[in-house]
Amino acid sequence: MALILEKSSRFLLKKIKDLRFLTQKRNRVKEKWAVTRVKYPPSKLALQHFDATYGAQLGQLWPSVRVALLSERKYGALLNNFCHDAAVAEYQTQGCKDFISDGAQEAAQPPAEQKPEVGTTEEFSDDSLQEGACLDNQQQVPLKLSPNIKCFVFPRGDVTRFKPARPDRFGLLGYYLMDAASVLPCLALDVQEGHTLLDLCAAPGGKTLALLQTQMIRFLCLNDDSVSRTLRLKKVLGSYVPREFLTDDRLRITSFDGTKWGEIERNTFDRVLVDVPCTTDRHSLMEDDNNIFSKSRTGERRMLPQLQLELLLAGIEAACPGGEILYSTCTLSLHQNLSVVEQAVHVAQEKLGIQLQVVNLRPLTQMFRNTFHFAPNLRLGEMVIPHLAANFGPIYLCKLRRLT
Repeated sequence: MALILEKSSRFLLKKIKDLRFLTQKRNRVKEKWAVTRVKYPPSKLALQHFDATYGAQLGQLWPSVRVALLSERKYGALLNNFCHDAAVAEYQTQGCKDFISDGAQEAAQPPAEQKPEVGTTEEFSDDSLQEGACLDNQQQVPLKLSPNIKCFVFPRGDVTRFKPARPDRFGLLGYYLMDAASVLPCLALDVQEGHTLLDLCAAPGGKTLALLQTQMIRFLCLNDDSVSRTLRLKKVLGSYVPREFLTDDRLRITSFDGTKWGEIERNTFDRVLVDVPCTTDRHSLMEDDNNIFSKSRTGERRMLPQLQLELLLAGIEAACPGGEILYSTCTLSLHQNLSVVEQAVHVAQEKLGIQLQVVNLRPLTQMFRNTFHFAPNLRLGEMVIPHLAANFGPIYLCKLRRLT
Protein backbone atom coordinates (compact mmCIF):
# COMPACT_ATOMS: atom_id res chain seq x y z
CA MET A 1 0.00 0.00 0.00
CA ALA A 2 2.81 2.36 0.91
CA LEU A 3 4.47 1.62 -2.44
CA ILE A 4 1.30 2.49 -4.34
CA LEU A 5 0.95 5.83 -2.49
CA GLU A 6 4.59 6.69 -3.19
CA LYS A 7 4.18 6.01 -6.92
CA SER A 8 0.99 8.10 -7.01
CA SER A 9 2.74 11.02 -5.31
CA ARG A 10 5.65 10.89 -7.78
CA PHE A 11 3.20 10.82 -10.69
CA LEU A 12 1.30 13.88 -9.37
CA LEU A 13 4.52 15.82 -8.74
CA LYS A 14 5.64 15.10 -12.31
CA LYS A 15 2.34 16.37 -13.69
CA ILE A 16 2.57 19.56 -11.60
CA LYS A 17 6.12 20.22 -12.90
CA ASP A 18 4.93 19.69 -16.48
CA LEU A 19 2.10 22.17 -15.97
CA ARG A 20 4.50 24.75 -14.50
CA PHE A 21 6.82 24.33 -17.46
CA LEU A 22 4.00 24.77 -19.95
CA THR A 23 2.71 27.85 -18.12
CA GLN A 24 6.15 29.45 -17.94
CA LYS A 25 6.76 28.69 -21.59
CA ARG A 26 3.46 30.28 -22.59
CA ASN A 27 4.19 33.40 -20.56
CA ARG A 28 7.62 33.74 -22.16
CA VAL A 29 6.03 34.45 -25.56
CA LYS A 30 7.22 37.93 -26.59
CA GLU A 31 4.46 40.49 -26.98
CA LYS A 32 4.01 41.79 -30.52
CA TRP A 33 4.20 45.53 -29.89
CA ALA A 34 3.04 46.67 -33.34
CA VAL A 35 -0.09 44.52 -33.16
CA THR A 36 -1.16 44.87 -29.55
CA ARG A 37 -0.22 48.41 -28.62
CA VAL A 38 0.12 51.71 -30.48
CA LYS A 39 3.30 53.48 -29.51
CA TYR A 40 1.77 56.93 -29.99
CA PRO A 41 -2.04 56.67 -29.54
CA PRO A 42 -4.18 59.47 -31.04
CA SER A 43 -5.03 60.88 -27.61
CA LYS A 44 -1.32 61.31 -26.83
CA LEU A 45 -0.72 62.97 -30.21
CA ALA A 46 -3.65 65.30 -29.50
CA LEU A 47 -2.19 66.31 -26.13
CA GLN A 48 1.20 67.03 -27.70
CA HIS A 49 -0.48 69.16 -30.38
CA PHE A 50 -2.57 71.06 -27.83
CA ASP A 51 0.43 71.70 -25.57
CA ALA A 52 2.24 73.31 -28.49
CA THR A 53 -0.65 75.34 -29.95
CA TYR A 54 -2.86 76.14 -26.97
CA GLY A 55 0.12 76.73 -24.72
CA ALA A 56 1.10 79.66 -26.96
CA GLN A 57 -2.51 80.70 -27.57
CA LEU A 58 -3.77 80.70 -23.98
CA GLY A 59 -0.51 81.55 -22.20
CA GLN A 60 -0.84 81.38 -18.40
CA LEU A 61 -4.40 80.12 -18.74
CA TRP A 62 -3.41 76.86 -20.48
CA PRO A 63 -2.24 74.80 -17.43
CA SER A 64 -5.62 75.15 -15.68
CA VAL A 65 -7.53 74.52 -18.92
CA ARG A 66 -5.35 71.48 -19.61
CA VAL A 67 -6.15 69.93 -16.22
CA ALA A 68 -9.86 70.55 -16.75
CA LEU A 69 -9.81 69.01 -20.24
CA LEU A 70 -8.19 65.87 -18.85
CA SER A 71 -10.77 65.65 -16.04
CA GLU A 72 -14.34 64.41 -16.21
CA ARG A 73 -16.60 66.95 -17.86
CA LYS A 74 -19.68 68.38 -16.20
CA TYR A 75 -23.13 67.82 -17.68
CA GLY A 76 -26.42 69.64 -17.74
CA ALA A 77 -29.92 68.17 -17.93
CA LEU A 78 -31.95 69.77 -20.72
CA LEU A 79 -35.58 69.52 -19.62
CA ASN A 80 -37.84 67.86 -22.19
CA ASN A 81 -41.14 69.75 -22.42
CA PHE A 82 -42.66 66.94 -24.47
CA CYS A 83 -42.34 64.55 -21.50
CA HIS A 84 -45.33 64.44 -19.15
CA ASP A 85 -43.33 63.31 -16.10
CA ALA A 86 -40.61 65.96 -16.16
CA ALA A 87 -40.82 67.42 -12.63
CA VAL A 88 -38.85 70.59 -11.96
CA ALA A 89 -39.14 70.14 -8.19
CA GLU A 90 -37.20 66.86 -8.40
CA TYR A 91 -34.16 68.61 -9.85
CA GLN A 92 -34.33 71.45 -7.37
CA THR A 93 -34.41 69.10 -4.39
CA GLN A 94 -31.16 67.58 -5.70
CA GLY A 95 -29.52 71.00 -5.44
CA CYS A 96 -29.71 71.74 -9.18
CA LYS A 97 -30.59 75.08 -10.70
CA ASP A 98 -31.91 76.12 -14.09
CA PHE A 99 -28.96 78.21 -15.22
CA ILE A 100 -31.03 79.89 -17.96
CA SER A 101 -33.74 81.38 -15.74
CA ASP A 102 -31.18 82.16 -13.01
CA GLY A 103 -29.00 83.98 -15.55
CA ALA A 104 -31.95 85.98 -16.84
CA GLN A 105 -32.84 87.07 -13.30
CA GLU A 106 -29.25 88.07 -12.52
CA ALA A 107 -29.01 90.01 -15.78
CA ALA A 108 -32.01 92.08 -14.73
CA GLN A 109 -30.15 93.20 -11.58
CA PRO A 110 -27.49 95.95 -11.51
CA PRO A 111 -24.08 94.38 -12.32
CA ALA A 112 -21.69 93.95 -9.41
CA GLU A 113 -17.98 94.60 -9.75
CA GLN A 114 -16.32 91.43 -11.04
CA LYS A 115 -13.00 90.26 -9.65
CA PRO A 116 -10.75 88.21 -11.94
CA GLU A 117 -10.61 84.54 -11.00
CA VAL A 118 -7.40 82.88 -9.94
CA GLY A 119 -5.54 81.43 -12.90
CA THR A 120 -6.94 83.79 -15.54
CA THR A 121 -5.09 86.27 -17.66
CA GLU A 122 -6.14 89.77 -18.60
CA GLU A 123 -6.02 89.03 -22.31
CA PHE A 124 -6.70 86.05 -24.53
CA SER A 125 -3.81 85.70 -26.98
CA ASP A 126 -5.22 86.75 -30.35
CA ASP A 127 -2.43 88.24 -32.41
CA SER A 128 -4.00 87.09 -35.67
CA LEU A 129 -7.00 89.37 -35.17
CA GLN A 130 -5.47 92.73 -34.43
CA GLU A 131 -6.80 93.85 -37.80
CA GLY A 132 -10.17 93.04 -39.33
CA ALA A 133 -12.84 95.23 -40.89
CA CYS A 134 -15.55 92.78 -39.88
CA LEU A 135 -15.05 93.81 -36.25
CA ASP A 136 -15.75 97.47 -36.83
CA ASN A 137 -19.54 97.21 -37.03
CA GLN A 138 -20.35 94.88 -34.15
CA GLN A 139 -23.81 95.43 -32.73
CA GLN A 140 -24.86 94.60 -29.18
CA VAL A 141 -28.48 93.44 -29.00
CA PRO A 142 -30.29 92.26 -25.84
CA LEU A 143 -31.40 88.62 -25.93
CA LYS A 144 -35.05 87.62 -25.61
CA LEU A 145 -34.83 84.12 -24.21
CA SER A 146 -37.74 81.72 -24.47
CA PRO A 147 -39.18 80.93 -21.02
CA ASN A 148 -39.80 77.35 -22.17
CA ILE A 149 -36.20 76.18 -22.44
CA LYS A 150 -34.69 74.97 -19.15
CA CYS A 151 -31.35 73.31 -18.45
CA PHE A 152 -30.44 72.21 -14.93
CA VAL A 153 -26.88 72.06 -13.62
CA PHE A 154 -25.28 71.40 -10.25
CA PRO A 155 -23.59 74.42 -8.60
CA ARG A 156 -20.01 75.41 -9.40
CA GLY A 157 -17.56 72.95 -7.91
CA ASP A 158 -20.25 70.26 -7.47
CA VAL A 159 -19.36 67.21 -9.61
CA THR A 160 -22.46 65.16 -8.79
CA ARG A 161 -23.67 63.10 -11.72
CA PHE A 162 -27.22 63.11 -13.03
CA LYS A 163 -29.13 59.84 -12.92
CA PRO A 164 -30.25 58.32 -16.23
CA ALA A 165 -33.49 59.83 -17.48
CA ARG A 166 -36.67 57.78 -17.08
CA PRO A 167 -39.34 57.46 -19.79
CA ASP A 168 -42.91 58.60 -19.20
CA ARG A 169 -45.99 56.51 -20.03
CA PHE A 170 -45.53 57.40 -23.71
CA GLY A 171 -41.88 56.32 -23.74
CA LEU A 172 -40.44 59.85 -23.88
CA LEU A 173 -37.41 60.67 -21.69
CA GLY A 174 -37.60 63.50 -19.18
CA TYR A 175 -34.26 65.16 -19.91
CA TYR A 176 -31.27 65.00 -22.23
CA LEU A 177 -27.78 64.96 -20.73
CA MET A 178 -25.35 67.22 -22.58
CA ASP A 179 -22.59 69.72 -22.00
CA ALA A 180 -24.62 72.66 -20.70
CA ALA A 181 -22.40 75.07 -22.67
CA SER A 182 -23.75 73.46 -25.86
CA VAL A 183 -27.09 75.13 -25.12
CA LEU A 184 -25.52 78.60 -25.47
CA PRO A 185 -25.46 78.63 -29.32
CA CYS A 186 -29.20 77.85 -29.26
CA LEU A 187 -29.85 80.69 -26.83
CA ALA A 188 -27.64 83.07 -28.82
CA LEU A 189 -29.73 82.41 -31.95
CA ASP A 190 -32.54 84.31 -30.21
CA VAL A 191 -35.33 82.32 -31.90
CA GLN A 192 -38.63 84.21 -31.95
CA GLU A 193 -42.23 83.19 -32.60
CA GLY A 194 -42.81 82.08 -36.21
CA HIS A 195 -39.16 81.78 -37.25
CA THR A 196 -37.93 79.28 -39.82
CA LEU A 197 -34.66 77.59 -38.87
CA LEU A 198 -31.95 75.47 -40.50
CA ASP A 199 -29.62 73.29 -38.42
CA LEU A 200 -26.97 72.55 -41.04
CA CYS A 201 -24.97 69.94 -39.07
CA ALA A 202 -27.66 68.65 -36.73
CA ALA A 203 -26.43 65.22 -35.56
CA PRO A 204 -26.29 63.87 -32.90
CA GLY A 205 -29.23 66.07 -31.87
CA GLY A 206 -28.57 67.85 -28.55
CA LYS A 207 -28.80 71.36 -29.96
CA THR A 208 -31.82 70.34 -32.06
CA LEU A 209 -33.62 69.25 -28.90
CA ALA A 210 -32.70 72.55 -27.23
CA LEU A 211 -34.13 74.52 -30.16
CA LEU A 212 -37.34 72.48 -30.10
CA GLN A 213 -37.83 73.30 -26.42
CA THR A 214 -38.35 76.98 -27.30
CA GLN A 215 -41.70 75.97 -28.90
CA MET A 216 -41.46 79.00 -31.18
CA ILE A 217 -40.18 77.56 -34.48
CA ARG A 218 -42.63 77.58 -37.39
CA PHE A 219 -40.45 75.32 -39.57
CA LEU A 220 -37.26 73.43 -38.71
CA CYS A 221 -34.93 71.79 -41.24
CA LEU A 222 -32.35 69.35 -39.84
CA ASN A 223 -29.44 68.26 -42.02
CA ASP A 224 -26.32 66.16 -41.68
CA ASP A 225 -24.28 64.88 -44.62
CA SER A 226 -23.64 61.53 -42.91
CA VAL A 227 -26.46 59.02 -43.36
CA SER A 228 -25.38 57.07 -40.25
CA ARG A 229 -25.33 60.25 -38.15
CA THR A 230 -28.74 61.23 -39.52
CA LEU A 231 -30.10 57.84 -38.41
CA ARG A 232 -28.65 58.51 -34.97
CA LEU A 233 -30.33 61.93 -34.98
CA LYS A 234 -33.70 60.33 -35.77
CA LYS A 235 -33.19 57.81 -32.98
CA VAL A 236 -32.45 60.56 -30.46
CA LEU A 237 -35.47 62.59 -31.55
CA GLY A 238 -37.64 59.49 -31.30
CA SER A 239 -36.73 59.17 -27.62
CA TYR A 240 -37.72 62.76 -26.79
CA VAL A 241 -40.26 64.04 -29.32
CA PRO A 242 -43.76 62.67 -30.05
CA ARG A 243 -44.02 60.68 -33.28
CA GLU A 244 -46.75 62.90 -34.68
CA PHE A 245 -44.43 65.90 -34.38
CA LEU A 246 -41.64 64.13 -36.26
CA THR A 247 -43.97 63.42 -39.19
CA ASP A 248 -45.41 66.95 -39.18
CA ASP A 249 -44.88 69.33 -42.09
CA ARG A 250 -43.06 71.68 -39.70
CA LEU A 251 -40.04 69.37 -39.53
CA ARG A 252 -37.77 68.10 -42.30
CA ILE A 253 -34.70 65.84 -41.94
CA THR A 254 -32.20 65.57 -44.80
CA SER A 255 -28.75 64.10 -45.55
CA PHE A 256 -27.35 66.53 -48.11
CA ASP A 257 -23.81 67.83 -48.44
CA GLY A 258 -24.03 70.89 -46.21
CA THR A 259 -21.41 72.79 -48.19
CA LYS A 260 -23.79 72.79 -51.19
CA TRP A 261 -26.78 74.17 -49.30
CA GLY A 262 -26.49 77.54 -50.98
CA GLU A 263 -27.36 75.74 -54.23
CA ILE A 264 -30.37 74.04 -52.63
CA GLU A 265 -32.07 76.88 -50.74
CA ARG A 266 -30.97 80.50 -50.85
CA ASN A 267 -32.31 83.45 -48.86
CA THR A 268 -34.77 81.21 -46.99
CA PHE A 269 -34.28 80.91 -43.24
CA ASP A 270 -34.69 83.42 -40.41
CA ARG A 271 -32.08 81.58 -38.34
CA VAL A 272 -29.25 79.20 -39.30
CA LEU A 273 -27.17 77.14 -36.88
CA VAL A 274 -23.79 76.04 -38.27
CA ASP A 275 -22.33 73.75 -35.61
CA VAL A 276 -19.41 72.46 -37.68
CA PRO A 277 -17.25 69.32 -37.38
CA CYS A 278 -14.02 70.18 -35.56
CA THR A 279 -11.15 68.56 -33.65
CA THR A 280 -13.56 68.04 -30.71
CA ASP A 281 -10.82 68.74 -28.20
CA ARG A 282 -12.18 66.91 -25.18
CA HIS A 283 -12.99 63.73 -27.13
CA SER A 284 -9.58 63.85 -28.82
CA LEU A 285 -7.87 63.82 -25.42
CA MET A 286 -10.03 61.16 -23.79
CA GLU A 287 -10.87 58.61 -26.51
CA ASP A 288 -8.67 56.82 -29.05
CA ASP A 289 -11.65 55.43 -30.93
CA ASN A 290 -12.80 57.61 -33.86
CA ASN A 291 -10.12 60.17 -32.98
CA ILE A 292 -9.37 62.91 -35.53
CA PHE A 293 -5.71 62.78 -34.47
CA SER A 294 -5.30 59.22 -35.76
CA LYS A 295 -2.46 59.17 -38.28
CA SER A 296 -4.84 57.83 -40.92
CA ARG A 297 -6.95 61.01 -40.54
CA THR A 298 -4.16 63.57 -40.75
CA GLY A 299 -5.34 64.89 -44.11
CA GLU A 300 -8.92 65.15 -42.87
CA ARG A 301 -7.81 67.12 -39.82
CA ARG A 302 -5.76 69.56 -41.88
CA MET A 303 -8.73 70.21 -44.16
CA LEU A 304 -11.10 71.02 -41.29
CA PRO A 305 -10.78 74.85 -41.51
CA GLN A 306 -11.61 74.72 -45.24
CA LEU A 307 -14.63 72.49 -44.61
CA GLN A 308 -15.77 74.77 -41.79
CA LEU A 309 -15.45 77.81 -44.04
CA GLU A 310 -17.52 76.18 -46.79
CA LEU A 311 -20.22 75.14 -44.33
CA LEU A 312 -20.42 78.63 -42.83
CA LEU A 313 -20.66 80.23 -46.27
CA ALA A 314 -23.45 77.80 -47.18
CA GLY A 315 -25.28 78.77 -43.99
CA ILE A 316 -24.85 82.45 -44.81
CA GLU A 317 -26.36 81.91 -48.27
CA ALA A 318 -29.26 79.94 -46.77
CA ALA A 319 -30.20 82.79 -44.43
CA CYS A 320 -32.58 85.45 -45.68
CA PRO A 321 -31.57 89.14 -45.63
CA GLY A 322 -32.08 90.28 -42.06
CA GLY A 323 -31.61 86.71 -40.83
CA GLU A 324 -28.94 85.56 -38.39
CA ILE A 325 -26.31 82.83 -38.52
CA LEU A 326 -24.70 81.22 -35.47
CA TYR A 327 -21.31 79.55 -36.00
CA SER A 328 -20.12 77.20 -33.25
CA THR A 329 -17.46 74.57 -32.52
CA CYS A 330 -16.26 72.54 -29.53
CA THR A 331 -12.58 73.41 -29.94
CA LEU A 332 -10.24 76.08 -28.56
CA SER A 333 -8.45 76.44 -31.90
CA LEU A 334 -8.22 79.97 -33.28
CA HIS A 335 -7.74 78.53 -36.77
CA GLN A 336 -11.10 76.75 -36.55
CA ASN A 337 -12.90 79.56 -34.76
CA LEU A 338 -12.05 83.22 -35.28
CA SER A 339 -10.06 82.73 -38.47
CA VAL A 340 -12.92 80.83 -40.14
CA VAL A 341 -15.44 83.54 -39.27
CA GLU A 342 -13.14 86.29 -40.46
CA GLN A 343 -12.53 84.55 -43.79
CA ALA A 344 -16.26 83.87 -44.24
CA VAL A 345 -17.15 87.54 -43.73
CA HIS A 346 -14.53 88.54 -46.32
CA VAL A 347 -15.48 85.89 -48.91
CA ALA A 348 -19.22 86.54 -48.49
CA GLN A 349 -18.71 90.21 -49.30
CA GLU A 350 -16.14 89.82 -52.09
CA LYS A 351 -17.50 86.77 -53.93
CA LEU A 352 -21.17 86.46 -52.94
CA GLY A 353 -22.07 90.14 -52.57
CA ILE A 354 -23.42 89.51 -49.05
CA GLN A 355 -22.68 92.02 -46.34
CA LEU A 356 -22.59 90.74 -42.76
CA GLN A 357 -22.55 92.30 -39.34
CA VAL A 358 -21.01 90.67 -36.28
CA VAL A 359 -23.44 90.61 -33.36
CA ASN A 360 -21.81 91.26 -30.00
CA LEU A 361 -22.61 88.40 -27.63
CA ARG A 362 -21.36 90.12 -24.50
CA PRO A 363 -24.90 90.19 -23.01
CA LEU A 364 -24.82 86.38 -23.14
CA THR A 365 -21.55 86.14 -21.23
CA GLN A 366 -22.76 88.64 -18.65
CA MET A 367 -25.97 86.67 -18.18
CA PHE A 368 -24.24 83.33 -17.58
CA ARG A 369 -20.91 84.38 -16.08
CA ASN A 370 -21.74 82.62 -12.79
CA THR A 371 -22.27 79.27 -14.53
CA PHE A 372 -19.54 79.17 -17.19
CA HIS A 373 -15.94 80.27 -17.47
CA PHE A 374 -15.51 82.49 -20.55
CA ALA A 375 -12.29 83.34 -22.35
CA PRO A 376 -11.33 86.92 -21.41
CA ASN A 377 -11.22 89.67 -24.06
CA LEU A 378 -11.85 87.53 -27.13
CA ARG A 379 -12.24 90.05 -29.94
CA LEU A 380 -14.57 88.03 -32.15
CA GLY A 381 -17.28 85.83 -30.68
CA GLU A 382 -17.29 84.23 -27.24
CA MET A 383 -15.86 80.99 -25.90
CA VAL A 384 -16.52 78.82 -22.87
CA ILE A 385 -13.23 77.38 -21.65
CA PRO A 386 -12.99 74.37 -19.31
CA HIS A 387 -12.33 75.17 -15.66
CA LEU A 388 -12.23 72.70 -12.76
CA ALA A 389 -14.92 74.62 -10.86
CA ALA A 390 -17.13 74.77 -13.96
CA ASN A 391 -15.91 72.00 -16.24
CA PHE A 392 -18.03 72.75 -19.31
CA GLY A 393 -16.85 73.31 -22.87
CA PRO A 394 -14.89 74.16 -24.83
CA ILE A 395 -17.61 75.85 -26.89
CA TYR A 396 -16.95 78.70 -29.31
CA LEU A 397 -19.80 80.74 -30.77
CA CYS A 398 -20.03 83.74 -33.06
CA LYS A 399 -23.20 85.35 -34.39
CA LEU A 400 -23.56 87.07 -37.76
CA ARG A 401 -26.46 89.13 -39.09
CA ARG A 402 -27.00 89.16 -42.84
CA LEU A 403 -27.59 92.74 -44.03
CA THR A 404 -27.97 92.11 -47.78
